[in-house]
Amino acid sequence: MRKTNPPQRGRGAQSAVVPDRFGLAQREADGDWRDAMEALDGPPLKLRTTVTEEHPKTILTFNQSPDIAFDRSVNAYRGCEHGCVYCFARPTHAFHDLSPGLDFETKLFAKPHAAELLRKTLSRPKYRPRPIAMGTNTDPYQPIEGRYRITRDLLEVCLEARHPVTITTKSDRVLHDLDLLEELARHRLVAVSISVTSLDPVLSGKLEPRAAAPAKRLAALGKLAERGIPTHCSVAPVIPAITDEFMEQIVARAAALRVASCGWIPLRLPHEVAPLFREWLEVHYPDRAGKVMSIVRSIRQGRDNDPDFFTRLKPSGVWADLFRARFRIACKRAGIGKPGFELDTVAFRPPQSGDQLQLL
Repeated sequence: MRKTNPPQRGRGAQSAVVPDRFGLAQREADGDWRDAMEALDGPPLKLRTTVTEEHPKTILTFNQSPDIAFDRSVNAYRGCEHGCVYCFARPTHAFHDLSPGLDFETKLFAKPHAAELLRKTLSRPKYRPRPIAMGTNTDPYQPIEGRYRITRDLLEVCLEARHPVTITTKSDRVLHDLDLLEELARHRLVAVSISVTSLDPVLSGKLEPRAAAPAKRLAALGKLAERGIPTHCSVAPVIPAITDEFMEQIVARAAALRVASCGWIPLRLPHEVAPLFREWLEVHYPDRAGKVMSIVRSIRQGRDNDPDFFTRLKPSGVWADLFRARFRIACKRAGIGKPGFELDTVAFRPPQSGDQLQLL
C-alpha cells in the first residue's frame, strides 16, 4: 500500500488505495500528472468529510458467529469519521470500490430511514426479540450523529417496543441521549460500553484523531453510571508497546467512577487494516514499528491477523498471557467485575407500524 506524502493531518489512515481483493479496477494517479497538477494548482486541499444518504430495504443485520455475544445489530452509518486507524470495520468500504483508508473516514454514508425500517421489522408477527447491538461496525455517536440523530430515533423505537439494546461507542456524545438511556435502563433494556484506548490525549489524537479525548470518555462513563445506566469500560484495542502501558490505570479510573464492569480486546488487523496500521506505525512510531508488529505476530500464531472463530478474540503466546494476567490483577485490585448484564426480552411489544391501525 503506497504511503501518502506528506502525511495526512487529523486523519488516522495515511493513504486511499482501493484494494484489488474483489477484482475491482485499480485507480492510481500517474506521478508526472500529479506533479504537474500540483505545480499549477498548489498542494492538494485538506480532505473534507462528505455524507451520502442511502436507503436500504432492511436495517437489522443477523449473524451466526459462534464467538460473539449478539446475533443481530443495527448500523446507522457506514464509514466513521473518528478515523481510528485500527478499526476492523475499515475493509467494508472495499465492497463499494472505496478505500478502507482515507475514504472510510471521509466518505460516509447515513441511513436516515433506519428507525422506520426497524419499526417495520419489529412489528412483524414472527419477530422474536433478543438484544440489538449498536456500534459493532461503525460508531453510532460519530460526529454526523449530531446532525442526523439516527441513533436517537432508533433508541426511541426500542423504548416504545420495550426492546433491549446494547451500545458501543468511543464518544461522549452518548450523553446527548441521557434521557432515553435512563428510561431504557429503568426497564432493564440497555447497556452501554465505552472504549478507552489510552490516557494520553496526544497519542489518542494520532491513533483515533476525531474521537472524544480519553478524559471525556471516562467522564461519560462516570455520568452514565451515576444515572443508573449499566456501563462497561472496554480497554480496546490493547496495542503492544503503544497502549498496553495504560491498561492498569484505565481499569483503576473506571472502578473509581463506579463503572459496573471492564474488559479488554487485543488488536486485530484483518485484511487491509494490517498494511494501514503498518503505515501508521512508520509515520508516527518508526522507532518501535518492528517491535510492535513482532509482538502482534507472536500473539497471532505468527500472522498479522488470526481470522478464526474463538482464537481471533483470544490471543495466545507469552505476551498474550502477560496481558491477560495484568488485566486480571488490575481488575482484582480495583474491585471491578466482568460484563454480565441481563436485559429484559419478556416485556417486548411490537411497535405500531405506519400501515397498522391503533387498537383501542
